[in-house]
Amino acid sequence: MTLAHGIYMAAGIGILMAAVLPPLVRRRPFSMPMVFLVAGAAIALLPLDVPVVDPVRDRVWVEHVTEVCVIVSLMGAGLAIDRPFGWRAWAGTWRFLGLALPLTIAGVALLGTWLMGWPPAVALLLAAALAPTDPVLAAEVRVGEPISGEDEEDEEEVRFTLTSEAGLNDGLALPFVLAAVALATTAGEGWSADWIGHWLVADVLLRATVGLVAGVLVGRMLGWLFFRSRHVRLSQQMEGFTALGATFTAYGLTELAHGYGFLAVFVTACTIRAAERNHGYHQVLHGFSEQIERLLTAVLLFLLGGYLVADGLSVLSWQGALLGVTLILVIRPVAGVAAQLGFPAGRRERAVTALFGIRGIGSLFYLAYALGKGPFTRYADELWAVAAFTVLASVLLHGATATPVIRRLDQRRSRVAQGRSGGSS
Repeated sequence: MTLAHGIYMAAGIGILMAAVLPPLVRRRPFSMPMVFLVAGAAIALLPLDVPVVDPVRDRVWVEHVTEVCVIVSLMGAGLAIDRPFGWRAWAGTWRFLGLALPLTIAGVALLGTWLMGWPPAVALLLAAALAPTDPVLAAEVRVGEPISGEDEEDEEEVRFTLTSEAGLNDGLALPFVLAAVALATTAGEGWSADWIGHWLVADVLLRATVGLVAGVLVGRMLGWLFFRSRHVRLSQQMEGFTALGATFTAYGLTELAHGYGFLAVFVTACTIRAAERNHGYHQVLHGFSEQIERLLTAVLLFLLGGYLVADGLSVLSWQGALLGVTLILVIRPVAGVAAQLGFPAGRRERAVTALFGIRGIGSLFYLAYALGKGPFTRYADELWAVAAFTVLASVLLHGATATPVIRRLDQRRSRVAQGRSGGSS
């Protein structure tokens, strides 16, 4: 059996599971990603000649498949957000981007240097790859499908903050990945500050600006094409596959212009939504994006489970496992709590938002991308083992707790709302 045959088999099983599982796992204390991971691991343990994807050997393939999965998910997340853009309305998002993201990167980088004994560039690379929360695996804590109608209510703050944070920090973590590449290229396994000036101008300011501007421009152009054009108004045809066209156009144009494509895709989706906020076509676009995302996620997690059993866990050290667990249970929650100091949200809501920083497909993309750009070959196997284990731990922990925790929050919000309506009457 060749690798291609194994991929066909994994794709087929994953697609069938992606269709069967949603109604079975809904409202239960586990998620579809958990099932895909376990299934991939179980098949790898069987006495069959099943090829396993090696992310070091198959780096290019892993990079591009995870890349597609993330940008499709970003389009779906942006289309689902009902809340209009605004500095106050998105205050929780800015707090997590401006404080929680850099605090998480700093914490993981310091721990990687101290606990793993890695050079600064290697520790920074892992920190940057694991810092962003993931829009792909966070279905249980994301906002739902777009709402059409004039009487829509404001989105619940926990879901909104986690969705918008995941949509934006997947693009804003890339400058830190590029910082790790620049540091490794300049100083090897040591330290140098010679790269910082160029990095700040080229990789932070210019590329982020290009990504933001390109996202707005492409989103407005597509919004006009979807809802305003007199001759070719695509919303009248209600074809969902145009979501892929919007995704690839925004991403490809932005990357060609040397901007951050992840950022541009999410901004494009939000701009399209703002062009005609209450149109039912958003539900069609979002539904198609969600289906493609679910299929790709099924295949990737199926293969990730096989890799962990065959190779990843054997390379993993106890220090690497401790680093991953510390990120999930200590560093992210502490950074999330710090980011919300003074934020006018309930104590339970702030705690849930801080705890549910799910790690996933985006981290795998960043690692594959960076290993193709910088001199990290010596540490590649160990980096993959730690990153894959962290994703596994996040999927298991957050997947088992997200549904009951979010359900209790929803029930509490419903009781509070009923109490207020009863008191007012």
